[in-house]
Amino acid sequence: MITFENTEIAFKSKTDKDLIRAYWLFKIIGYPRVVKFGKWFTEIALKLNLPIDGIIKKTIFKQFCGGVNIEDCSSKIKELNDYKIGTILDYSVEGKTEEVDFEKTTQEIIATILKAKDNPAIPFAVFKITGIATFSILEKANDIQNELSDLEKKAYLGIIQRVERICEAAYKNNVPVFIDAEETWIQDSIDRITLSMIMKFNKEKAIVFNTLQMYRHDRIDFLRKLIEETHKGNYHYGIKLVRGAYMEKERERAIQFGYPSPIQNTKEDSDRDYNLALELICSNLDCLALCAGTHNEESSLYLTQLIAEKGLDKNADNLYFAQLLGMSDHISYNLAANDFHVAKYVPYGPIKEVLPYLLRRADENTSVAGQTSRELSLLSFEKNRRKK
Repeated sequence: MITFENTEIAFKSKTDKDLIRAYWLFKIIGYPRVVKFGKWFTEIALKLNLPIDGIIKKTIFKQFCGGVNIEDCSSKIKELNDYKIGTILDYSVEGKTEEVDFEKTTQEIIATILKAKDNPAIPFAVFKITGIATFSILEKANDIQNELSDLEKKAYLGIIQRVERICEAAYKNNVPVFIDAEETWIQDSIDRITLSMIMKFNKEKAIVFNTLQMYRHDRIDFLRKLIEETHKGNYHYGIKLVRGAYMEKERERAIQFGYPSPIQNTKEDSDRDYNLALELICSNLDCLALCAGTHNEESSLYLTQLIAEKGLDKNADNLYFAQLLGMSDHISYNLAANDFHVAKYVPYGPIKEVLPYLLRRADENTSVAGQTSRELSLLSFEKNRRKK
């Protein structure tokens, strides 16, 4: 029976210094007012070109990022691999709007695929379509009844071509690639583009993965429909299953524009649909592939139970768990120690460029009930265990 209480396994790769740094970081993140002030101060300091890069690099960057470039991540890739945990290199530069930046990001994503080629320590690649696309184009195209101008059609075609270049590189190099989910008002565009790539490149197995956010109340029906269509079609459908990361923004927008919120009424509803989705996917692994991206202990345990009950091969290439670097090591390392396939998202990029990602991590840890306190209790337990 697997347990996530074994902190010796969870933090075996961490030095005492690492534990202390992580403890104080989560301690600070536990105070919303401190996080809010820290975000404000950091943004002001960057605008004024104050020398704060060193402080960020030694604290929050070191906790949640692998390095400033691909090669800088090599030591983290090796460290994780030593404990049978894979790396998903995530180029976490956000907020670009120019074509030249979109092309640079496309080339960087393809570089992560080439880094993963023939390297079992890097089982997946990942990207966000908004990293290579103009948000407003995706938003307008979200409703298929909207007529795009000639200029917008050209921009939209450019988005599809960049996505296809990435997916083709993934296919040719046999590296599965995740396309991340984003806001609901662009997600239909993302789903349509992703499906076209799935139908083209997933004939033999799942290379392209779509991401389903189960804090949306419509995703169970979406999943049932895609399973039906996948059985009819001659392709495999890769699914990265998550709860989601845009809850507050989604609810605020729904109120602002006066439409029903796409978000589940309660956390319990999200948990129920997430676990139901796990069951549906595990019952259809003949045509699906799953990466369960979750920091939820109950869902992680439930998936291990499903694997056992259904007699599934926990070492199959189409069955993975995943967590973010710097978080939920008690889940990742204990799963890996029990021979399940596990990978960590390892964000990287220039410090100033990945700062939006880092600040979002701080926000999420502050807003998710119990996340920070759970991290703190585990770190405290391990510090005391080592002292004894």
